[in-house]
Amino acid sequence: MVLEASMIIVDNSESSRNGDYVPSRWEAQADAVNLIFSAKTAANPESSVGLMSMGGNTPEILTTLTTDIGKILDGLHRTKIKGSSHFTTGINVAALALKHRQNKSQKQRIIVFTCSPIEEDEKELVKLSKRMKKNAINIDIISFGELGEETTRKLEKFSEACQSTEGSHLAFIQPSSNLLSDSLVTTPILGGDGSAGDAGAGGAGGEGGDAGGGSFEFGVDPSVDPELALALRMSYEEEKARQEKDKKAKESAEGKSELEQIAEGDEKQPLLDDQGQPSGSGNKDKKDKDDPDKMDTA
Repeated sequence: MVLEASMIIVDNSESSRNGDYVPSRWEAQADAVNLIFSAKTAANPESSVGLMSMGGNTPEILTTLTTDIGKILDGLHRTKIKGSSHFTTGINVAALALKHRQNKSQKQRIIVFTCSPIEEDEKELVKLSKRMKKNAINIDIISFGELGEETTRKLEKFSEACQSTEGSHLAFIQPSSNLLSDSLVTTPILGGDGSAGDAGAGGAGGEGGDAGGGSFEFGVDPSVDPELALALRMSYEEEKARQEKDKKAKESAEGKSELEQIAEGDEKQPLLDDQGQPSGSGNKDKKDKDDPDKMDTA
């Protein structure tokens, strides 16, 4: 089980008011933060998690590294949605908080939620990413919402530059009827296999490590917390079942549209002929009379 100190950065910019995630982007983040904290501390009771925001006028540390979920929830409750996000500054502040962790044997990880455009240019982001890698800080990015091609490309370049043996991951999670936390379970960030597919989860560098979860599925030891392990497994199975159902429905709809384009051979032939007999029966009788090979059984 990996001993880690993790700083979670939430995006509390104005973009987090959007309701394309259930019940809103901000509430979806809060639910996912709770899940990540439980997974990290269940994987190793000595692991600690901190919380900070990167929206508003400037990033703010909401909760220093702790093992108390109550402090994390209090930090989320005190957070106000305002302003724009400060991606680079937020990561720098989180790295500083990790540097001053009490237990120096803890490995360092930053988990960033982002649902708003990134203003910094690509070169600046790559430079920051390489500096984080040099300081042995792994970074997981959870991108959700319609961010556009430019922001997506910036995140991909950032994630590529900070890859290490411990594993840094990038997950794109598209809006759906499911909770953000349910989709997050299937990503390498929480020890999933990254097979979220249509849900939009894509891991960058997913093979580089185990997302801090040790060798246990979803980063949780079932013998330590069987209820959490079961809940994670159920969420994962429900997400896979939903994707399979959507896939079959899509294939069925495509197959039906193809069949509708094929006209039946006798589609225009009336059901009854002029004498009120089933159409085609007269031709059949005539054929039977004219058939010289037919045996006379009279």
